[in-house]
Amino acid sequence: MRKAIPFLATVLSSLLVASAAHAQSKSSQGGAKQTYKWTDDQGVTHYGDSVPSEYSQREQRVLNSQGLEVQKRQAEMTPAEAAAFAARQKEESRRKQHDMFLISTYPSVKEIENVRDIRLDQINGQITAAEGYISSLTTRGEELKRRAQLFAPYNTKPGARRMPDDLAEEMVRVMSELRTQNSALNTKHTEHQSVVAQYDEDIKRFKELRTSAAARVNQANSPKQ
Repeated sequence: MRKAIPFLATVLSSLLVASAAHAQSKSSQGGAKQTYKWTDDQGVTHYGDSVPSEYSQREQRVLNSQGLEVQKRQAEMTPAEAAAFAARQKEESRRKQHDMFLISTYPSVKEIENVRDIRLDQINGQITAAEGYISSLTTRGEELKRRAQLFAPYNTKPGARRMPDDLAEEMVRVMSELRTQNSALNTKHTEHQSVVAQYDEDIKRFKELRTSAAARVNQANSPKQ
């Protein structure tokens, strides 16, 4: 039991020293001078021991005694501002993901153009097919209209026969299909324009990313002064 006393004394001594060092460190940190940085209504930047109450809801930056930023406090936002901020964050995330997609998918501008042309060829084929179908529907509609002229109410002669039900139904069906197909054709033309604009933007962005990457490589490889 006597042999254990020196050991316990050593342990207790070590704990007391560590505790004192921790307390001193905490006291030193707590007493460290902090400076606040904020911007007023005129956009002028200010520094001080505290932030005036009228600017307390705005963005603030906390600097340590060496003038280094150690904390950033975001300004409080209204629901509308918070929604706009979230939308910007979402768009920024989408843009970064698309940048990564461009760089990792395409080796060159020519490859982007090839993919674009394939997509446009598909749309153009669909447009051509739709135009052909619309042409046949238009021809069919004109034939039905000529037949309808023989019957009332298009034929105003006394005793003109009533239009047969099957003819009336066929005219309604053809006219309805024509409207549907013309709407679909307009959608395809809009899609064609959208694809052209999208790939033009992708090509422009791809060039920017490649130029930026090349500049970083050149900077990294340039001799240090």
